[in-house]
Amino acid sequence: MITLDILVANEAGLSRVDIEHWIREGWVRPREAGGGWAFDEIDVARLHLIRVLRHEYRIEEETLPLVLGLLDQLYDQRRRLRRLCNALARTAPPELRAALHAALLGEDEADDPAETSPPA
Repeated sequence: MITLDILVANEAGLSRVDIEHWIREGWVRPREAGGGWAFDEIDVARLHLIRVLRHEYRIEEETLPLVLGLLDQLYDQRRRLRRLCNALARTAPPELRAALHAALLGEDEADDPAETSPPA
């Protein structure tokens, strides 16, 4: 965990004014600790993301909640997919893993599942 003072002193491009504004907007949610804020690694990464979106990509403040929400959904789906892959790697028999791998590779060739299904 890192305090706001240390964060501002050590992280180039992040200002106290911006960080406090982003906290008020709910775009980053550090923990309250000892009358101040405590940031963990994911909070610092999100602060850098917000800085890039606002200052480099020039995403408007009104649009930023939508962009952050979509990115949050994307990261959540990636995390779920990673958990599924790990579970399959640990528990699925090799034949099933090979069949899934082949099916996923073949999926790029056809967007319509009906096109890859055998005729009835």
